Amino acid sequence: MDVVIAGGHGKIALRLATTLAGQGHTVVSLVRNPGHTDDVTATGARAVVADLETISIAELAGHLEGADAVVFAAGAGPDSGAERKDTVDRAGATLLADAAAKAGVRRYLLVSATGVDAEPDPERGEVWAAYIAAKKAAEEAIRADRHLDATILRPGRLTDDPGTGKVLLTPEPADYGDITRDDTAAVLAALLESPYTAGTTLELRGGEQPIGEAVAAQAR
Repeated sequence: MDVVIAGGHGKIALRLATTLAGQGHTVVSLVRNPGHTDDVTATGARAVVADLETISIAELAGHLEGADAVVFAAGAGPDSGAERKDTVDRAGATLLADAAAKAGVRRYLLVSATGVDAEPDPERGEVWAAYIAAKKAAEEAIRADRHLDATILRPGRLTDDPGTGKVLLTPEPADYGDITRDDTAAVLAALLESPYTAGTTLELRGGEQPIGEAVAAQAR
């Protein structure tokens, strides 16, 4: 499988690239900063410098030619302001979708966030509200795009603890909880191999079910 990951230097993306390359897949990771290419190359992926805030649909589509799937794992980052939550977390996701359609790539995985269906907590401030709004708008656009076979993944609070290989993966509302980035990347890799999950929006938390079983259960 040929996979393109947007946001290729992110903590989940680097783990996902390592996993996919280790499984024998071909991975292209898109990064904004040329200084990040060595980190990407170390995963076994090929790094391509492509800034989602400035690149055209046509140019981005050129990087997707021949791909079997794309993964949107980009984010403006914790230190960014409200404006960049929109230009990266929303507009970047829809730009990737438009480029995928132009390149003829249907399979699309969106890394979203839990809690987007609820009103954001005002005590968390304007930037948090903008982040939730951007993720929700991205989900709605991707879900409505008839050119895509999309799966939306909503991880809980992400941690850098070692993965356990066991998760809670459900289309139903789930209590807020933690999930490791290791396990999130492993779930994404499994979802790429699971086209029957297209059209679903899945909550992800730490749990007791092996990842393979948890993903397979979404076919029922």
